[in-house]
Amino acid sequence: MRVTVHLDSFDRLDPSAYAIIWIDTETKKWSREGHAGVSLPEWGQCRPSPDGTGLLACEDPLAVCTLEGLDLQAGSGPFEGECGRASLQPDTNAEALEGHWHVQCVDESLPNPEDGLFANEV
Repeated sequence: MRVTVHLDSFDRLDPSAYAIIWIDTETKKWSREGHAGVSLPEWGQCRPSPDGTGLLACEDPLAVCTLEGLDLQAGSGPFEGECGRASLQPDTNAEALEGHWHVQCVDESLPNPEDGLFANEV
């Protein structure tokens, strides 16, 4: 399943800051598809966290963003329109930036990519 998530409301950064990420629930990877004012890596790994889902940068063990309440392991969901709080950690020494996330699209079809490449796969 592929899930498109919109991150926004990081007002301390910029009132119009946003990022759009694509999550592949099968491979547990995510990629940044668009952004303005939010500094996120181009891709990384997803992992369950006590609060929801953590987005890790590449092979980094620390989450760069936590999507509170987004449970990718639940038997049902996520669903379009589902939303929650996003906690963005710009770097290890900075205070987390609070914003929001909402699911824009859920695609349950099996993807057949043109080149078969995703993030670090060659």
